[in-house]
Amino acid sequence: MKKAILALILVLVALIGCRRDVLEELKPDTGSTRDVVFDLDSVPYATLSHYQFFQGTMANLVPSEGVLPYEPITPLFSDYAHKKRFVWMPPGTHATYASDSTVLEFPEGAVLIKNFYYDHVQPANTRQLMETRMLIRKNGVWVFADYIWNAEQTEATYSLSGSTVPVIFATEQDEFRCVTYRIPTQSECHTCHKLYDVDIPIGPKPQSLNSVIQYADGPMNQLAKWESVGYLAPGYPLNINTVVDWTDDTQDLEQRVRAYLDMNCAHCHATGRHCDYRPMRFAWNETTDPVNLGACMAPEDPIDPSQTHIVAAGNAGRSMMVYRMNSVDEAVRMPLMGRTVVHDEAVELISTWINSLNPPCP
Repeated sequence: MKKAILALILVLVALIGCRRDVLEELKPDTGSTRDVVFDLDSVPYATLSHYQFFQGTMANLVPSEGVLPYEPITPLFSDYAHKKRFVWMPPGTHATYASDSTVLEFPEGAVLIKNFYYDHVQPANTRQLMETRMLIRKNGVWVFADYIWNAEQTEATYSLSGSTVPVIFATEQDEFRCVTYRIPTQSECHTCHKLYDVDIPIGPKPQSLNSVIQYADGPMNQLAKWESVGYLAPGYPLNINTVVDWTDDTQDLEQRVRAYLDMNCAHCHATGRHCDYRPMRFAWNETTDPVNLGACMAPEDPIDPSQTHIVAAGNAGRSMMVYRMNSVDEAVRMPLMGRTVVHDEAVELISTWINSLNPPCP
């Protein structure tokens, strides 16, 4: 009897030992939190995985501790690609508020991370990560880094050479779209991000972050969340002039138009920007003046004589703004970069707004 009990104990010990081995083998796949790896002198790294910004299976984009998600209220259109954005800052550092309409002032070592992907990519009907773009604050300037995901979705490799990737994906309406997704070169990044030839971020402005989003521990205002985790210095105003979500049809039509143009066009059509020489000024805080929207303003370029004004009040069909947004010709289209297909829903929004304007242009 004693021998039987001893044998049973030995079997149980062996089973427990085997179970421990199994747990230890599975541990790397459980998504346990890892510390971010960041040496300012060595970045940008050759691979995305080196940073350890994401825990577990990297393609799931589960942020590591200290990597905070954020979402602009109205996002930039990029050929219908989805995006997941994150911010990370070195311990003990924080951003500061400058104004509602300007990008937060970020500390040395801050990183803005933006992942581009499509869902329901054919023929496998799966998610496909395209690239992970970063802006890294290094030596007092912003440095571009872009990481291109491999076909296996296991790693992304640094490249600023630019490329195109054909993608066919199914929409929520079960229609198929085909895009030639553009991964930008460093010079293309510079074109959109430059301010007086110095590169800066576009999206993280208080006016675009003053909204509630869902975090792992519940919903919270983004600016308040940044402050609570130490990423934003306290003292910013509570009455921020905030953009609206252009897709929210309960909002005022003109405000939706202004919000869309602010995110998609203002980074070029502003003083010190790529299209400074154009008269339009599309920033949210400047478009309360209809002249800055191009209302009843004659086009400078004789692209099509039927387009009589930038915005021909009451007549979208004679408005250069709609004509450019409805084109994929690189010599005509607006925005110039970041899209190769027409953003149909935005064209409809802008057209509806123009057709509602009165009185007609003289």
